[in-house]
Amino acid sequence: MGSRCWATNERLFKRAVWNSSKGLMRRISRTPCCHLTIAVLCTLLSGCNSQRLQRKPSLEIMRVPVADPGGPEKLDYIEGRSPNTGPGQQIVLYAHSGGVWWIQPFADHPFTKIQSDSTWKNATHLGTEYAALLVNPGYHPASKLTALPQNDGGVVAIATAQGRPGRPNPSPKLVRFSGYDWVARSASSDRGGFSNPYDPANVWTDQNGYLHLRMDQRNGRWYCAEVNLTRSLGFGTYRFVVHNTAHIGPSAVVSMFTYDEVSVDDMRRELDVELSRWGNPASKNAQFVVQPFYVPENVVRFDAPSGPMTYTFRWQPESATFKAIRGSAPGVSVPAISQHVFNSGIPQATGQTVHLDVYNFHHSGSSLQQPVEVVIEKFEYLP
Repeated sequence: MGSRCWATNERLFKRAVWNSSKGLMRRISRTPCCHLTIAVLCTLLSGCNSQRLQRKPSLEIMRVPVADPGGPEKLDYIEGRSPNTGPGQQIVLYAHSGGVWWIQPFADHPFTKIQSDSTWKNATHLGTEYAALLVNPGYHPASKLTALPQNDGGVVAIATAQGRPGRPNPSPKLVRFSGYDWVARSASSDRGGFSNPYDPANVWTDQNGYLHLRMDQRNGRWYCAEVNLTRSLGFGTYRFVVHNTAHIGPSAVVSMFTYDEVSVDDMRRELDVELSRWGNPASKNAQFVVQPFYVPENVVRFDAPSGPMTYTFRWQPESATFKAIRGSAPGVSVPAISQHVFNSGIPQATGQTVHLDVYNFHHSGSSLQQPVEVVIEKFEYLP
């Protein structure tokens, strides 16, 4: 039995040493059966642990988007690989445009998951340069940076790549409405806290010159509609005449707002008229907002009745006066359904443009939501 045990263990040991040291064999002395088994196991485990400890995470960008000055309408995919990562580590993406590194794809969705095969992929807005950061669990990335982080303990590795040469994106769809030129959105947006796809085909004007914005469902996703004015108007009075919106489902949002696409402020210096029940069929269906919305004093909720409505806000350096009036051509004596004057947190005019948007609020998950078509009869601006 002893010689058989020794012969068996010798064969196992030689095979293990051959596999672990690429054929380097050395002589061994006869050792009792059980002691030799323990020695072999310890040696192998020690070697495996040593190799595992020596492996360091790495990071590379494998698919680089085209180089483009960028903007909210232009997206592409970026892909890469990060082997040997630790538990909970993720990727944070940035695109460089206008002297700033902007987090991708959205500020509300800053992390990209690493798959089981060590690859990762996500959408990104276009820029002239791209960066991927491998970060530890609990890392809190900035939404924009003037320079990539240095000596940051939460960042394990950084990879950068210049945008590749490529064809420019097709020209956006332009719509003429109320005497102004508007751009129809084609890129996805995280407005409402969730990425929604947008389709320029969901935007058109009819024979009366009224603007139609449609939200419809295809393959399990709600395709939304948005237009934005091609120029900034600044302080003044903004008026929107909207046909009946009382019929829209609980998760649909109709939003008329000013917005600065390139502001370094997270809230983009924004004023909003929003028509939505935010997923709750029993809640009020309209609100005035001076962003940020999470400050209670910045939001006024009210019920907008059925039928055409006129929504107005007067934007001045020290105040914003909102008003909702029944009808499409209200007279001076028509009482307001709701009105409010905000005197704090008023954004300054820094290039904001008007946006008209219909999108799906993701938190509701409401089965009551149906396709929506909103008609905006008129937009007016008075300095």
